[in-house]
Amino acid sequence: MNKRGFIFDLDGVIVDTAKYHFLAWKKLANDLGIDFTEHQNEQLKGVSRVKSLEKILDWGGISLSEDAFQDQMNKKNTDYLSYIETMKEDEILIDVPKVLDYLKNEKQPLALGSASKNARKILKKVSLYDSFDAIVDGTNVTKAKPDPEVFLKAAEELEIHPEQCVVFEDSIAGVQAANKANMISIGIGEQDVLSEADFVFKDFSEISIDFLTQLINKQ
Repeated sequence: MNKRGFIFDLDGVIVDTAKYHFLAWKKLANDLGIDFTEHQNEQLKGVSRVKSLEKILDWGGISLSEDAFQDQMNKKNTDYLSYIETMKEDEILIDVPKVLDYLKNEKQPLALGSASKNARKILKKVSLYDSFDAIVDGTNVTKAKPDPEVFLKAAEELEIHPEQCVVFEDSIAGVQAANKANMISIGIGEQDVLSEADFVFKDFSEISIDFLTQLINKQ
């Protein structure tokens, strides 16, 4: 039987924590007297916490001392963590369990490859922690996507060559990282946004068992 490494991003692929990031950033911005819209929040997708705060301060024309900047980052993270503490299994995105269960039954190695430093906590909250053979998150890597570090580390932990890996991603930076790692890239989201991916599906309900079987057996 062929073995491929299947690597999943977390936010926007397995669960949607974007709404919690939005609530936490909006509270921070409003507390500083800055208006913050969902459109602006979209511009923070895949962007580090430091860069996100820099953008918000820039939009509001505000400058902070280094200590005050750090305080705001800590506040944002505390608020975000308070939201994800409430997460449950019903927040897993549609048909993700179907795909994970099929791949596990086919003895395919599974990894998480996420920039989130809260990935392990979130997986435990939604009862998926034990579904993965390897977890590589923001605590294990130093380079952000589109650098392929997170996916290459995941492949290494699975002991699968990068060329034999498949990545599920919802951001263009993640797709580019997968492509740079010479992995098969599958975009989850909109075709016009993720056009650089090898395949694009709106969500996992569009991914058939036949398609997964073909991926496993692809030479």
